[in-house]
Amino acid sequence: MKPIRRKAATAGALAVLALGGTLAATAPASAATAGAYNGACGAGYEVFTSTPVMSSQRTVAATTYVAYSSADRQWCAVTVRSKPGARVFMEVTLDTWPTSTAPARDAGSYTAFAGPVYKDLPEPGRCMTWSGSIDLYYNSDRGLCP
Repeated sequence: MKPIRRKAATAGALAVLALGGTLAATAPASAATAGAYNGACGAGYEVFTSTPVMSSQRTVAATTYVAYSSADRQWCAVTVRSKPGARVFMEVTLDTWPTSTAPARDAGSYTAFAGPVYKDLPEPGRCMTWSGSIDLYYNSDRGLCP
């Protein structure tokens, strides 16, 4: 009977390990995913690009994500903090380039993200420009031309 108990104990231990692995795989997002796109633009928006906002050569303080909805024919931008915490100045701006029509901008004191802000699909010959900031750190980029 000892071999049977040993097999049963081994099977039980494997079941517990498998269950533990399943629970770990389905655990809610944690600090490991902090700063990832948070879906703030809404359903149907797909991220096309992102721009890091660096606080040092190796530290990403926040990331500005630019997403597009083909159903709405709009671009959206949101700046997501890498490690949410106490309120700090954050900003996100989205506009057309080379000629600005009116920037979509959100700035304030936030714990996790600034935005979302939206702009219609630009006419041919224009591209999108976006920027994000957190505290005194800033970065911008442009592209996404139709």
